[in-house]
Amino acid sequence: MIDPYRVAGPLLRALDPERAHGLAIKALQRGLVPRPAPVDDPILRTTVWGRDFPNPIGLAAGFDKNAEVPDAMLALGFGFVEIGSITPRAQPGNPKPRMFRLTEDEGVINRLGFNCEGLSAAVPRLAARARVGIVGANLGKNKDTADAASDYESGTAALGRYCDYLVCNVSSPNTPGLRALQGKQPLQDLITRVQRMLATLPHPPPLVLKIAPDITDEDKRDIAEVSLTSGIAGLIVGNTTITRPPTLQSRYRDETGGLSGRPLFALSTKVLADMYAATGGRLPLVGTGGIASGADAYAKIRAGASLVQLYSALVYQGPALIGRIARDLAGLLRRDGFAGVADAVGADHR
Repeated sequence: MIDPYRVAGPLLRALDPERAHGLAIKALQRGLVPRPAPVDDPILRTTVWGRDFPNPIGLAAGFDKNAEVPDAMLALGFGFVEIGSITPRAQPGNPKPRMFRLTEDEGVINRLGFNCEGLSAAVPRLAARARVGIVGANLGKNKDTADAASDYESGTAALGRYCDYLVCNVSSPNTPGLRALQGKQPLQDLITRVQRMLATLPHPPPLVLKIAPDITDEDKRDIAEVSLTSGIAGLIVGNTTITRPPTLQSRYRDETGGLSGRPLFALSTKVLADMYAATGGRLPLVGTGGIASGADAYAKIRAGASLVQLYSALVYQGPALIGRIARDLAGLLRRDGFAGVADAVGADHR
């Protein structure tokens, strides 16, 4: 069967990136995106946070900022979908242009700045959907909020009852001061306040922290210590990077913002492995950053990821990529004698 994205992809990539993204969301809402044949392989099923995932391949936050198409993305074969980042109040984000395709490098640079419609738009959409399939909610802060933790408390109170896990995103490089929340004391304070809010919900979801790949060894130790002592459910490793590998070829390589896609893979996988070691494998990790194949997903799992996420590779390979990753990952697990995903987690550390 011919992949429709071979035709649609070049047409979309001829457009401004944000316009192309908007058209993709509209097409998904209207059921115009062909659904690849599902990959339902028992070896891919895994259980994390008490949730049963049909496969460990997730959609990273950033694609569906406003909770418009979580079920449409699940129908494309993702094992789980993460919506957001969502801030309490709607905000326009940074001035345009603010998203750039690094086509030669299969990467993306963005400086969007948490542009979203806010909780008033996202909450009714999540509340109205049937709770079928695993959907996480990624929380951010408004640019002009002085008390950052209060925004995460607001997001937790509003979205906590409608999602399967909740993410505090303290790692975007495009909101001033946000990454400072990764410091030991600010992080402890933030988690404590969010956990108190979660305790007021009838069925609180697992709390996960999303961290940056641009952290020092001291940061890694501090984050590991706070994560283990606070009792959070896991870490997403990691967000986009402000570093620029010398191998980048695109004319957009020096644009300000966070770099994602293939050029991020090596760095994010190294930090993932470091965090697995720092936490002693006691905390479920979600590996994201540069995944574009089954081999990439497998490398993240062996480095310590219980689940993986992708987004930027869809820009270049389209929805059929999800099934290819699933089939190739299943084959790699069987090749190496693993009975399932969980058995392969952290294999490179043993």
